[in-house]
Amino acid sequence: MTLLLTVFAAIVTTILWYNRKNNDMQLHVLMFMFWGASLMWFVDAIAEYTELGADYFAPAVEDMINDSFLGFSVIAFALIIWVVYLLIKDPKGVVRKSIS
Repeated sequence: MTLLLTVFAAIVTTILWYNRKNNDMQLHVLMFMFWGASLMWFVDAIAEYTELGADYFAPAVEDMINDSFLGFSVIAFALIIWVVYLLIKDPKGVVRKSIS
């Protein structure tokens, strides 16, 4: 579930990044974070499959709930990092105007 959630987030972010009018929102940063997380979870899935074999495809309900919670947590954490990056980078100058 974690891999699935991060791949969906990466695909949605890539579509938004590709259809952007300008680069003010720094979507490339968020896109690369999600694709990096997807790659990490893919490698984890391969390692777990080599360890468990066919049992990997029949997870318990508790494991699926835990993985879903972890996936949503990863997505939320990436969004928080992206917002902090936007506030620091301040591409539209909003923070500078409000401080001055």
